[in-house]
Amino acid sequence: MGKEKPKSLKGLESLGALFSIEPSESESIEEKESDFDEVNASSIDLRVSLDKKQRKGKAVTLITGFGDLNQDDIDDLGKMLKSKCGVGGSAKNGEIIIQGDHVVKVIDLLKKEGFRVKRSGG
Repeated sequence: MGKEKPKSLKGLESLGALFSIEPSESESIEEKESDFDEVNASSIDLRVSLDKKQRKGKAVTLITGFGDLNQDDIDDLGKMLKSKCGVGGSAKNGEIIIQGDHVVKVIDLLKKEGFRVKRSGG
């Protein structure tokens, strides 16, 4: 007399009961993606510098000058830069911090994205 095991769903079927996406949510996601297209990247003047202050001597690449750009767009740009440089970092307070000295590489990547970029600091 073996006990019957409850029938379990495999793979993504088990998540179907937990999560449901309503059409209104997916429409708002599409609208958010289109907002970034409206921003003219060439109108944004970015400054890229190497910073060691208040970081215990560790060098970081600092990108500032985003102005009115949405924080979500800054986060997405920071994520792309971090993955291309293969390092960590953060995007907060209207600036992106990339760990290490990657000033030249970041400037090249931002120019390819269409931003106007200048190196600041020494």
